[in-house]
Amino acid sequence: MSAASRNGSTASARTIAPGRGEAISRAYDQLRELIVRGRLAPGSRVVESDLAARLGLSRTPTRSALHRLQQEGYVTAPDRLTERRLIVAPLTQDDARELFLIVGTLEGLAARCSADLPAAERTRLVRRLREINLELAKAARGARPDPLRIFDLDTAFHFAYVEEGAGPRLLALHGAIKPQAERYIRLYITSLVDEIATSVEEHNVVIRRIADGDASGAQQAVDTNWRNAAARLASVIATLGERGSW
Repeated sequence: MSAASRNGSTASARTIAPGRGEAISRAYDQLRELIVRGRLAPGSRVVESDLAARLGLSRTPTRSALHRLQQEGYVTAPDRLTERRLIVAPLTQDDARELFLIVGTLEGLAARCSADLPAAERTRLVRRLREINLELAKAARGARPDPLRIFDLDTAFHFAYVEEGAGPRLLALHGAIKPQAERYIRLYITSLVDEIATSVEEHNVVIRRIADGDASGAQQAVDTNWRNAAARLASVIATLGERGSW
């Protein structure tokens, strides 16, 4: 075997070392979950060695996972000249607005595709959407609304038409960006409960447009829902303040 062949084999082995990819994926999934659920607080310092110990992994996959999270906007370097000093991305009004508009665009495309489904598939989807939205309305009207229950139902409503209508590329984009918007919803949901009735009505418009097979109308209804949600969240952030931004 030539030296070139041996080197190529070695390089290939390094690239696909057994378990390395799985370790990076595990670190990424767990760290993203901690950030999205607020268990790594916005603005908090990211210490690679501490996180590696917390995950029970070595620093190498943890570092790779943090690099990916930085590319996706979950962590950031406040001092761009010192990229090793990472923090969990703060929650700010400007960031929230951008994220919600992006999610609205992606989910609007999925709703458009859902409205173009064959009648039988569309009917099943509409039935599911109505069931979820009725549960959401009921949860919001309770004497002591459960914010987590409301969050789960709202998330399920949007995921229902995204899952039905989106293709693999759109699903991948949505999966990368939606959890970043969820960071805001999870943290501020208690203060958004009073606005759920308005969101339920906006959801009803989405349902009617999909039921009618109105692709453009469904896309516009979803986009409107997310734009209005961005405005509602901006009002709450203005009152309660941004998190992790100093």
